[in-house]
Amino acid sequence: MTKDELAGWALANGWQMIAGSPSLTKPSSPKEAIVRMVLKATVVNLEVKKPAGKWEKVSGQSYAKVQPDPDTGLPLGLGLDTIPGFTMLMQENRDRMVFARMTGPPNS
Repeated sequence: MTKDELAGWALANGWQMIAGSPSLTKPSSPKEAIVRMVLKATVVNLEVKKPAGKWEKVSGQSYAKVQPDPDTGLPLGLGLDTIPGFTMLMQENRDRMVFARMTGPPNS
């Protein structure tokens, strides 16, 4: 996957741009990123925010080695499918994004 394909997938699946990186947030604090994808020139890093506020890299891979799952489209090679809790967090963020669109401001 390319940098643009990865960013497009993330934004279409509940991630949101926070401080220039596709990010996931806590359900209780939807404006604070706790997981982010740092899209660099040749690699993508997956980072998790520790309770003390410091970012820790949990995985990284070159774009050439990140491939979409043929069934789900989930980028394989970053650990999104194997690190416990990421699937649930992505689902919660995706649901919140969908419901926010459904309950948007009423048309005047």
